[in-house]
Amino acid sequence: MRVLWLCWVLWALPLSGPGAAVTEEQILGSLLQQLRLREVPVLDESDAEELAAPARVRAQYVALLRRSHGGRSRGKRFSQNFREVAGRFLASEASRRLLVFSMERRLPPNSELVQAVLRLFQEPLPEAALRSHELLSPHSDRARVTVQWLQVGDDGSNRTFLIDSRLVSVRESGWRAFDVTEAVNFWQQLSRPREPLLLQVSVQREHVGPLTSSAHELVRFASQGLPGGRQGEPQLELHTLDLGEFGAQGNCDPEAPVTEGTRCCRQETYIDLQGMKWAEHWVLEPPGFLAYECVGACQQPPEALSVKWPFLGPRQCIASETTSLPMIVSVKEGGRPRPQVVSLPNMRVQKCGCASDGAPVPRKLEP
Repeated sequence: MRVLWLCWVLWALPLSGPGAAVTEEQILGSLLQQLRLREVPVLDESDAEELAAPARVRAQYVALLRRSHGGRSRGKRFSQNFREVAGRFLASEASRRLLVFSMERRLPPNSELVQAVLRLFQEPLPEAALRSHELLSPHSDRARVTVQWLQVGDDGSNRTFLIDSRLVSVRESGWRAFDVTEAVNFWQQLSRPREPLLLQVSVQREHVGPLTSSAHELVRFASQGLPGGRQGEPQLELHTLDLGEFGAQGNCDPEAPVTEGTRCCRQETYIDLQGMKWAEHWVLEPPGFLAYECVGACQQPPEALSVKWPFLGPRQCIASETTSLPMIVSVKEGGRPRPQVVSLPNMRVQKCGCASDGAPVPRKLEP
């Protein structure tokens, strides 16, 4: 029972660090989970000697091995640079408007997006409209403003993704800010720099029902300059971080020792599977692998940035891209061993980067 309990614990072990090399316990726990086993199978030397992986199993293993060197999974993303993009309303309805932002060359090369903020100017209500709603309670004169990212497919079809939503008072006016970082991240994943960023802004009732107020119809956002020469067009603020100064440096210098002053880099770390007792006669391929780990320190952003986003912790050297590890293992079926291919996720570090603790992981845009 002790071995069984230990294996269940191994499944739940967290990573030793966001950029640290995998440990023996993590490899074993992941392997047991992939095979849906509760304990290490008992195999003797004769089983391993008699077992030869057939051609189809080796072909599957090689295919996964090649894919693991090319396929990557994105990790965290972490402004010093600030750019503002003026947008325009392409189409307008009573409660829905489409915003268009030209993004070509708006994001600096070799930079990462920290935050994107959409700013809309809510126009003041005319006196007549304000008087007609004087009897409304504070809870009935609010409207919900929703921002969605609009993706247009090659065939002309489109789909929307909810980005931000919040309540506004119809009695107030001024700039309203919406976090549209995820929308810009989605746009970046398309890898079409000449295509504009499309944001759909909708104004809806706060509550649904026959007695619900129609106050949401009074919310208007400026689409051009305001009287008196004031600026009122929609604005997109892009806050980015220069990776040349605040990012990782790539692979570590093998000739230089890692110290406190070493800039974040990827260091070679070899995992010897043949030297692990539990893997004997069970893991047929590979005998070992380069796992790598992220070491060194990251330069911290200016104090002004830390104050602006207080929820973000210090930036750390982490694994920003990882890949899986294919294996050929021996499993027993009907009392006889047979080879089987498995793939353990996030076992090898492909790329290191600097990310702020607490920064959200960008959602992947599914096809």
